[in-house]
Amino acid sequence: MPKMKTKRAAAKRFKVTGTGRIRRASAGKQHMMRGKSANRLRRLKKNAMVDPADAPSIARLIPYKF
Repeated sequence: MPKMKTKRAAAKRFKVTGTGRIRRASAGKQHMMRGKSANRLRRLKKNAMVDPADAPSIARLIPYKF
């Protein structure tokens, strides 16, 4: 049986936590920072978790992370 290939774009965007949940970066912090409050920008620095409904499809993209 051949090996499964990891989707490299997904591997760069998602990491798996120690408990098996998938971590992602928060959206909205690439440009136009002047219009956003400092409190909002601090909140965007933190990582977010992938919604449980989306987790199985993302897990198929990164098979060897689990």
